[in-house]
Amino acid sequence: MELLQYSIRKIIAGIPLIIGVTLISFLLMVYFGPDKTFDLLGKNPTAEEIAEVREQLGYNKPFVVRYAEYLRELVTFDFGRSESTGEPVTGLLARTIPVSAALSLPGFILGNLLGVLLGLLAAFYRGGAPDKFIMASAAVGMSISFLIVIIAFQIIFSSSFGLNLFPVRGWSMDTFGDYVRYVTVPTLAMVFVALGYNTRFYRSVIVEEMNRDHVRTARAFGVPPAQLYYKLILKNALIPIITRIMFSIPFVIISGSLLIEQYFGIPGVGKATYDAITTGDQPVLKAVVALTAILLVAAQLLTDILYRAVDPRVSLR
Repeated sequence: MELLQYSIRKIIAGIPLIIGVTLISFLLMVYFGPDKTFDLLGKNPTAEEIAEVREQLGYNKPFVVRYAEYLRELVTFDFGRSESTGEPVTGLLARTIPVSAALSLPGFILGNLLGVLLGLLAAFYRGGAPDKFIMASAAVGMSISFLIVIIAFQIIFSSSFGLNLFPVRGWSMDTFGDYVRYVTVPTLAMVFVALGYNTRFYRSVIVEEMNRDHVRTARAFGVPPAQLYYKLILKNALIPIITRIMFSIPFVIISGSLLIEQYFGIPGVGKATYDAITTGDQPVLKAVVALTAILLVAAQLLTDILYRAVDPRVSLR
């Protein structure tokens, strides 16, 4: 009962966030987004033709009316059809989001898991050679452009100049073998880029926990290192770890890896978003922004629930 009441309060509290995000994004799309009027008209259109097209697109309506229609679309989750392809936006999202999730989740999981393990290792040897090597490697990984990493991994693993083990472009999940072949190189690229940031963050969190009084006391009483790091350090560091992971999930699910999908020709929501940006496809952009805001509110709720699960001292109030 307490959880249900808290969830309802949290959802209600998240409504201003959704309204704020959608209002700002809609404002930018209306006043700074592309005007598709003349894309739909031939050369030398008449004033009547221009007015007719603008009425069809809804450009002649006041901003408040257009934003109210956007909120109605958000509530009903009916964003109409893509202006570029004519496909229903909900159908486009239903088709592309699973692809982006299947593409991004292996790299997301591996990147965070390896980041925690390397952060633990670096913290355990703090100030020593392993710590310096891991942190130096993380700094190098953070300094390399994502695009350079993608090209390099594609040459190494997918081209005739390298190992030529995986497809250069495309996507298939018809069989598990096909999925592994197409997801491996993008996953390696995502892990390589994310690992540096994750390792530095998790190391700093773990080192902070290592300096707590109760950890120093337990070490002085001879608590074994495995028990010390697992029960007293890692478990107490789960709050910031959960926060980082949970608030990354909405962007993993919705945005996917926009650059990865565009470069490898993967038909996920990241590529659909990129195409919508370049073509000014407002129905798709509005749906992506709205869904991201909703998932951020859901992430906040799940994060608080997980806080309580890992630390009974946290109260859902």
